[in-house]
Amino acid sequence: MRLAFFGDIVGKTGRRAIEDHLPRVREALKPDFVVINAENAAAGFGVTEKICNQLFELGADVLTLGNHAWDQRETLSFIDREPRLLRPANYPVGSTPGAGANLYDLPDGRRVFVMNVMGNLFMESLDDPFTAVERELAAAPLGMVADAVIIDFHGEATSEKMAMGAFCDGRASLVVGTHTHVPTADARVLPGGTAYQTDAGMCGDYDSVIGMDKEEPLRRFTTRMRSGRFEPATGDATLCGVFVETDDATGLALRCEPIRLGGQLSECLPS
Repeated sequence: MRLAFFGDIVGKTGRRAIEDHLPRVREALKPDFVVINAENAAAGFGVTEKICNQLFELGADVLTLGNHAWDQRETLSFIDREPRLLRPANYPVGSTPGAGANLYDLPDGRRVFVMNVMGNLFMESLDDPFTAVERELAAAPLGMVADAVIIDFHGEATSEKMAMGAFCDGRASLVVGTHTHVPTADARVLPGGTAYQTDAGMCGDYDSVIGMDKEEPLRRFTTRMRSGRFEPATGDATLCGVFVETDDATGLALRCEPIRLGGQLSECLPS
C-alpha cells in the first residue's frame, strides 16, 4: 500500500500548498490513502467544517488535529458527525467530542487504521499518550484487523516523539510527528519495520516564524510585548510530508521518504 502524510496546514497559504501540489504527488506516487494534519488550517488556529470539506475535495482521506483542536468552537459540534476528522486519542475517554482513531475501508477492501495522539512534554497535559496508543493498537492490530496503521503524534519534544516511534515499532506502518512545523531529516524505516519521521514539517510559507508572519513573533521575542495576534504568512506555499510504501502481507514499511514541493525549501519527491 502507498501512504502519504502531510504536516500541519497553516492558514490559507497551507491550503494553497495542498491545492497546488497534491495533484503532482498523486500523479507521481499514486497514494492509496492520504492523511493531512489540519489543526492550523483556519487562519492558523483550528479548522472549520467548510475547510474540512474543501480538503476532502482536494484529496484528503483523513484529517488530524492537535493542541488547536477546539480553537474554532464549531468543531465541537461537527466532529461527532465527521468520522474522517480525528482529535487526539488521549483526551479524557467518554467526555470529549469526536474520536481519536478510526478504521477506514478502501474501495479494494483493504483497511487503514489512523490514530491521532498528543504528547505531554511542553504541551497541554492530557492523558498518558503511550497508554492511549496501546489501547488503540490493541483494538485494531496491524496485519489482523488493519492492513495499514498510521499514527500522527502531535508533540513538542523530539525525545517523546522518538520514544513513541520505538514504542510502536513493528506494530504500525507509520509513526510521524507533527506540531513543530519544521521537517526533520530522519525519515527512515525503524528496525521492526515501522516508517518514522520526527516531524513532517508544515504546509505553509517558510519565509515566516513556523508559518506565521514574522513581525509579531519577532516583537514578542525582542520586547516581551504583544501588539496583536499571530497571522499566517502569505508568501510562497510549500508542501511538506512523507511517503511510505508498505508490504501488503504484513502492513510494515518497505520505504519511507520525505516530500517537499514548492516554496522556500529544496524540493524532494520520491521516485
